Amino acid sequence: MSKHRNLTISTPGRICLFGEHQDYLGLPVIAAAISLRMRISGAPREDLLFHIDLPDIGERIQFIPNGRLAYQLERDYFRSGFNVVWERGFRPEHGWNCEVRGKVPINSGTSSSSAMMVSWIKFLLTIADDPQQNNSEVISRLAYEAEVQEFNEPGGMMDQFSTCFGNVIYLDFPNNEIQTLKPRLGAFVLGDSQQPKDTKSILRNVRDVAQEAVMMMRELLPQFDLRQTSLEEAQEPLKKLPPRHAEALRANLIDRDLLREALVVLQHELLAHERLGQLLNQHHEQLRRYKKVSTPKIEHMLENAMKAGALGGKINGSGGGGCMFAYAPQNTEAVAEAIRAAGGVPYVISIDEGVRHG
Repeated sequence: MSKHRNLTISTPGRICLFGEHQDYLGLPVIAAAISLRMRISGAPREDLLFHIDLPDIGERIQFIPNGRLAYQLERDYFRSGFNVVWERGFRPEHGWNCEVRGKVPINSGTSSSSAMMVSWIKFLLTIADDPQQNNSEVISRLAYEAEVQEFNEPGGMMDQFSTCFGNVIYLDFPNNEIQTLKPRLGAFVLGDSQQPKDTKSILRNVRDVAQEAVMMMRELLPQFDLRQTSLEEAQEPLKKLPPRHAEALRANLIDRDLLREALVVLQHELLAHERLGQLLNQHHEQLRRYKKVSTPKIEHMLENAMKAGALGGKINGSGGGGCMFAYAPQNTEAVAEAIRAAGGVPYVISIDEGVRHG
């Protein structure tokens, strides 16, 4: 029997501060782990059965591992997580009774599925007693493989890395740069619109337009580089693109530059709170106006939050519903009530650490 008699692993949800709809284009992002977490608690069994209760959604999953597991659900995350660890040599000595509970809003853009997957991968690697693989970068990449690649879904690695590493994190995957930031941030208010969203469809639509726009741009401007070409240099060729593609590409260039300024703000010892709020508003404007991922209800929630004293805010996640957040180091409760008055469910949140025991 395993030395782990009882084991609990928890992982935070996340908000994307800057770089929304950018990581899958090879551009950096800045994300932050939040104080709403997903937990997996388990106790060993005498047999080989893995029994997983998910009371928050009224579901139950069971399997006995004897090789790679066949998928039975559209997003069969517990089996896929098990498979990617199995393929690296994990062979359980016995089964486990597990329970999954969380406070991260589900299907709302706060990475509840990634938080769950990171917890599950960490859980499996911990019971495998494999310290070489049980580190944040390995867990993040395995979680991405299990959640995205196993099901051939769109999306980048921001969710898995930001929830696993925690705190505020700058991620530049093409350059393999992971930088933990420690700004002295005040409170945020997360607002769940409770509008369901189709993450896969939104990601594909926004991503496909952006990628097509980049290809068109390179025909007009062979030296075009999404990471390096300035907005000024791209202005004339942009006029020759179809309007939808021009809007999307221009928005990506603006968002890229907003992130660069935000990184400087977040690295400064004396945080410019008002400027940070302004940058969040400017980022949201690109997402709303040009990438078209906001909704009237989320706009109402953001407007109410600003009137109540928030310094800035934006839609969070892929969009089309889900959550927004407002930066509200002051007037926090008033901002929460303003979001509630607009029909949202508010959560006062702070920046939190990454995956952990307990």
